[in-house]
Amino acid sequence: MARTSSDIVIDAPADAIMAVIADFDAYPEWATGVRSTRVEATGDGGRADRVHFALDASPIRDEYTLGYTWDGDRSVSWEIVEPGSMLTSMDGCYLLEPGAAGTKVTYQLRVDVSIPLLGMLKRKAEKVVIDSALKGLKQQVEAAGA
Repeated sequence: MARTSSDIVIDAPADAIMAVIADFDAYPEWATGVRSTRVEATGDGGRADRVHFALDASPIRDEYTLGYTWDGDRSVSWEIVEPGSMLTSMDGCYLLEPGAAGTKVTYQLRVDVSIPLLGMLKRKAEKVVIDSALKGLKQQVEAAGA
């Protein structure tokens, strides 16, 4: 099944954007619905390999753990390694492409939940999550650089 995808241009270099993405402790400040995070393991580069999330994004309230794979400041991908009671599957990525007018950030996401949803409704929900996350990321990165 295909991932839902969207992108945004952020007026900052890729390393500054990736630093915000990798700062999981700050997610409750800017990532809509994220109530808390806890880094459970870090890799050789010092970035998180496993992160536990508590989510409160009505109507979904759940806790789950994601495993991360980092490719420098070019991309990060994740997949669910410990599903929650509602979120049964999740995988996604951020892809960063530096350009003359800033860095293009593409967010791709695929989510499965334990309650039955029509494909169209699920994709719409994924799109809302993606667009909200990209706007929050842009605000957080650009505020940090101001």
